[in-house]
This record gives sequence, C-alpha cells and structure tokens, in this order.
Amino acid sequence: MEKPIYFKDPQDARLFNELRKKVNQRVEAIPENRDIYIQIKAVILPLVYFGLYVFALLNADQPSVYILSFILMGLSLVLIYLNLIHEAAHNNIFKSKRLNSLVLQIFDFVGANSYIWKKRHISSHHAYPNVDGWDTDIEQSGLLLIVPWIKAKGIQKYQHFFFFLVYPLYLFNWMFIRDFRDFFDNERVILKTQGAIPVKEKIKMVAYKLFYFFYQIAVPVLFFKVSFGLALGAWFLQVIAASIFALFVLLPLHPLPDNAFPKLDEKNGLPFSWLHHQFEVTNDLKENNWFVRNILGNFNFHVAHHLFPNYSYAYYNEITEEIEQFAREHNLGYKRFPIFTALGKHVDLLKQNANNAYFILEE
Repeated sequence: MEKPIYFKDPQDARLFNELRKKVNQRVEAIPENRDIYIQIKAVILPLVYFGLYVFALLNADQPSVYILSFILMGLSLVLIYLNLIHEAAHNNIFKSKRLNSLVLQIFDFVGANSYIWKKRHISSHHAYPNVDGWDTDIEQSGLLLIVPWIKAKGIQKYQHFFFFLVYPLYLFNWMFIRDFRDFFDNERVILKTQGAIPVKEKIKMVAYKLFYFFYQIAVPVLFFKVSFGLALGAWFLQVIAASIFALFVLLPLHPLPDNAFPKLDEKNGLPFSWLHHQFEVTNDLKENNWFVRNILGNFNFHVAHHLFPNYSYAYYNEITEEIEQFAREHNLGYKRFPIFTALGKHVDLLKQNANNAYFILEE
C-alpha cells in the first residue's frame, strides 16, 4: 500500500529551515554536553530496576516488602522508558549506534520488544502521528475509540464510563497481545510500514518473553519459596502501576479533542504540510520543573521532540522557547496545557467519540 503523502508547501519548508537554523544555533551555544546525564542514567536506572528485584527476593519472607518492591519496579520501568528507551531509539544517548542499540535492548528484559517498538515509534508514529491506519499509537483496540471521525459501535458508545478499568491493563495488552499481533498479524499497521519481519526477530521476541516470565515469577517461586499467589500478585501490581504511570505521561500529548486526526484523501494525501501537521496533532504541557526535566525525561516538551527528534530531551527547554516564539511570529498552532487539563480533555475526547459528536456536527 502506498504511504501517505504530506501536502507540499514551499513556504512551510522555508519556515522549517528557518526554525531549524534558530534551534541549531541555540543548542550549539550551550557549552555543556548534557547528554552525559542521560548516559549516567543508562547505568543507574537499570540498576535501580534490577536492584529492586534482588531486594524483593532477599525479603521474600516479608510479603509487604516484596509487593512494594515490585510496584516500585513498575514505576522505575516507566522511567527507563522515558529516559532511556525512547532516546536510544533515536540514537540520542551515545554517538555510537551500537551503544544506543544496547540500551534499547533493555526493553527486551522488561517484557516488551525493542525491535518492534522501534519500528512502531520511528516508522509509524513519528512518520504519521495521529493518522488512522498508519500511527500505531492510535491503532483501534475494539474496546475504545480514539479517532473522532470513526463512528462508535457497540461497547464503544459507553467507553467514557469504563475506560478507567481498561487503561490499567495497557501493558498487559502490550505484552500478551500487541507484540504478538504486530509480529504475526498481516492486518496490523506496523506491517504496512515495516514489511516482512526477519524470522530471527520473531524467535528472539518469544525467547525474551519466556525469560521475562521466568525471572519475574518462576525464579521467586522455585528458588526463594515465594508462594505462587504472592509472586503472581506482586508481578500483576507491578504491571498495573507501570500502566497507569505510563498512560498518565503519554495520554496528554496527542489524543485530545484540540489535536487533529487528519484524514487521507482519495490519493492518500494528507491535508497539512509536515510542519503544520506536527503542530496540529501534538501539544505540550505547562509543567516545567526539575522533576519533569530530570526524572520524567522532559515529556512535557513533545512538540520539540516531533520537530527535532535528533536532539535529546536534555535540550528541549531551550528548543521549546525557540519553537514557542517562532510559532507566535508565524501564526503556527502551538498548544500547551496543564497536565490535568490535558487528561480531562482526553476524557472529553472519549465522551465525544462515544456520542458520535463528530457525525452530529457533520450533519
């Protein structure tokens, strides 16, 4: 199938070149190499995750300590994703692609799959954000409807009442369903952008999944006398905690009623230029403090990431200042919301889609 084509606008191309020049000059004027801090995290954060695992095993006779350790593992898993996995996929941690690839492979040890996730993120989400049928991040699950111009059917008409029961299962779906479907289901979005997947990657995916469940559940039961119920329950709470934390970070950035979900025309064309598309489908968050910048990987500055993914999040504060000023000067639709406002807007989107508000407005 032919890939979507962005609207060609020479003026927008010139605008982006101008913005890129300003951003490059701003970053080059920063004397320190801030990526060193992410490189330090590439050592510390995995040690925290697996250190908590060892701590849980050494305290297997104390169920409350064991469970709390696994919950903290879930939270640290999200920090690993925000600070390391995401940046490694863009080769932003080290100058060496090999070292970035090694960091990316941490994902394989924590229940996900680094190969398919990078394909999803780079070839699908970054290439066509918020484009139905091409962005894997908004690929429809059947239970919840994210795209406004698709008519709600069946249980989707009640999604605003039960979404809070589905979202905590986010990573369970990822581990048990999504990864397998993306590897083996020819109807999935990823195979349109990726094409055939090497057999060795399929074998590695299954092998890593088995190893993950072996050390998460079997090792505590077989070697540390943890009851099967406790081992399974602690692991379950770990994934629940990680799911909630991950969606708390990810949901406020794209799937909002304020952001566009561009439709392809009959020639597979998109209505916006690449530059305008990024502003139309992405928003930032107003929170900007030490914790967000250093612990949460500057997820609040998402427009900067989509426009300049070749820079690590360590530079997004200055880059966003340039983007915001440039957007005001050239009437570009830059959007920025407080996080709880953005989360509320996401719920509004679910409600509007459930009520088929798009079709009511069309009529």
